Amino acid sequence: MIAPSKQRMGQPNLGIGVGLRGQHYRAILDGQPQIGFLEIISDNYMESAGRPLEFLDRIAAQHAVVMHGVSLSIGSTAPLNRTYVRNLKTLRDRIKARWVSDHLCWTGLAGRNTHDLLPLPYTKETLRHVCERIRKVQDMLEAPLIIENPSTYIGFAESTMSEWDFIAAMCDRTGCGLLLDVNNIFVSARNHGFDSTDYLAAIPWERVVQFHVAGHSDEGTHVVDTHDGPVIDPVWELLAQAWPRAGGASILLEWDAKIPSFIEVEQEALRARDYLPQLATHLASAHHSPRRINKRVGGAA
Repeated sequence: MIAPSKQRMGQPNLGIGVGLRGQHYRAILDGQPQIGFLEIISDNYMESAGRPLEFLDRIAAQHAVVMHGVSLSIGSTAPLNRTYVRNLKTLRDRIKARWVSDHLCWTGLAGRNTHDLLPLPYTKETLRHVCERIRKVQDMLEAPLIIENPSTYIGFAESTMSEWDFIAAMCDRTGCGLLLDVNNIFVSARNHGFDSTDYLAAIPWERVVQFHVAGHSDEGTHVVDTHDGPVIDPVWELLAQAWPRAGGASILLEWDAKIPSFIEVEQEALRARDYLPQLATHLASAHHSPRRINKRVGGAA
């Protein structure tokens, strides 16, 4: 297991990690994983009292864990689901998760969950709305919320700013952290025809707490963020451009469909070392940090 190192927004660099999936519980508990941390889908455990939560308790006692949600719906115009946020906080405290993240999107309205991560129009009005909701969540969590950039397939004609400028402003106004998914940047760049270097140029690197990489499906006319296979070289290369600019941050591989053995997923995640020669030196000097949650939340509208 790789020890955490340099602090980002009061959070440690946990090294290289993978998503925790049910078919891998035994392999993780019975083996000796080389990865530094595991990321859970928060929603899978928040209302569970059965075996999955028992396994999570045991795994979290042995390994660093972070939480990644899919139903916070930070961009929705529906009232903020405060029960959902309270449940996030309860689970975080139970398993001593390092941080809580979710997506820049909306997932439903009027009590309905689409179970999809839907895009937002990038306007000043949307920015004010999203920032207000992030601040409310952070007040309840007593910690910065970590927001992930989305993968998108359509845009809104009324958008008045780019996604990357929207994200930079969001981080500045709320003090939130950023989970930079470089596969999502690659997917959206292909789908919308923008240059990923323009995206990276606008990122507030001091806010980047974590990176995601993943596999996707190239349909020719468009790319779909399927998380169902290995990471292609251009995505690794995009990570290689981004990671040093953040001063190093936790890297996680997502693999959510057609999931192979834990060993295969782990080995794919560890390929990050092939594209980041400086990562070996960074990890060699890693040390454990007792600090878990940064309760200083900054920013004003």
